[in-house]
Amino acid sequence: MLNFIFFIICLIIAGMGIALLLKMQRLKDLEKRTAGLNTSLEEMDEQAKLIIRTDIELNKTQEELDKKIAGLSTLQKLSREMSTTLEENQIFKKIGNEYLEDLGFEKSSAFLWNSLAREFHQYLNIGYSEGESLKIKNTVNSDKDYYLDLMRAGKTASSVFIPEGFLPKNNICRLFQVNEFIICPIIPQEGNQGFIFVGTQNIETRITEGEQEIITILANQISQALDNARLFEKTWRSQQELEIKVEERTRQLTEALDKVKIISKRKSDFISSVSHELRTPLTSIKGYAAILLAGKLGAVPDEIKERLAKINRHSDELVHMVNDLLDIARIESGKVNMNIEALELRPIAEKVGDMLSEQFKTKNITFSINIPADCKKIMADRGQIERVLINLLGNALKFTPEKGAISVKAACSNKIIQVDITDTGFGIPEEAQEKIFEEFYRVDNTINQEVKGTGLGLTLVKHIIEAHGGKIWVKSKIGEGSTFSFTLNCA
Repeated sequence: MLNFIFFIICLIIAGMGIALLLKMQRLKDLEKRTAGLNTSLEEMDEQAKLIIRTDIELNKTQEELDKKIAGLSTLQKLSREMSTTLEENQIFKKIGNEYLEDLGFEKSSAFLWNSLAREFHQYLNIGYSEGESLKIKNTVNSDKDYYLDLMRAGKTASSVFIPEGFLPKNNICRLFQVNEFIICPIIPQEGNQGFIFVGTQNIETRITEGEQEIITILANQISQALDNARLFEKTWRSQQELEIKVEERTRQLTEALDKVKIISKRKSDFISSVSHELRTPLTSIKGYAAILLAGKLGAVPDEIKERLAKINRHSDELVHMVNDLLDIARIESGKVNMNIEALELRPIAEKVGDMLSEQFKTKNITFSINIPADCKKIMADRGQIERVLINLLGNALKFTPEKGAISVKAACSNKIIQVDITDTGFGIPEEAQEKIFEEFYRVDNTINQEVKGTGLGLTLVKHIIEAHGGKIWVKSKIGEGSTFSFTLNCA
């Protein structure tokens, strides 16, 4: 019986041991699972922290980006405002409180260096009283060398970064009564330079790199606006000076022209008067010479006849010269009535060619006319245009050697006909080509010494062409001939 009880007790103890062992095993398993869960929780905690940090950084970056976009938008508005004025003093007045607040600041000052006064002049004052502004100006001028060095270096100073050799941060904060600030140079290409200061008293605000970039852009915009204003002022002053000079020169030229007109009128009146006075005695001389040559007063020896013939010939030359002088004077004074009508150019040229045909044959000169169908009609006075062609072709005959060539050509463009009279003569020196249309001017050469002339033919031609509203000029080379060209209106 005792043995059985003992056996039963042993079984119970063994069962309890087995149960204990099983519980211990389960505890170990639970510990392992708990350790695994703790590890997982720690990993999840690190991930959560990383997500939170990333989210914070993203929010901060987003805030910076939003602030930069808002700043750029404000700068765009400011740029448009500053572009509306070209006055240097008005540029800084365009920077108002609202724009400054949009940029995240409530205080600002701007200074430009005056090289003559050797001091900074204040152009912008936002957020300061008159007394505070005066104190800032005086202190800035006391420390002017620091600011001048900053401008020369082209560096930006801020509460985040102070360039080497510049004023301490605390000094600037006390002077401008701010906790955070940016000082950026204003460096236009021409004229006085300076700097702009912006700051805030907000203790929670910290200057960022983006804000420094924004203020740097603002300083550059101010520099550009100053350059534009100064360039405009310089241009305006130059224009004013030029207008004064032009006005004075115009007055002088007007006075000179009036004097020339008076002299020209006196000359024309004198020539007209003298020419009329010469005509009467010339007519008498020529008449008496003709009577003597005709033998109406008795027989005249051959030797005297020869001299009378010379008197008669020279009288004709003088009458011709007097007539030319009178015609020039009449045209200059506007007393000649031009009978302008539609005329065919070719028949007029052919008529003048026929008049000079004997002289062409004598010198064996080839004469040609080339007038296209579209240039056949002109608006002109028949008699005057005949005189023009007679003079020009006559000159060409005088100065073209034997077996030469003379031509009349025409070309039409934009209802204007250009007539060219070309010869293969000796040519005209370049320095004489501008003077050749002046009264009594004759080229000084051996040919002119042999060929007689008054120096009035081309002057008369020029006046006739100009009276028709045209122009006349010459192109010539020594040894190659000359081309006299003039223009007339098409019919």
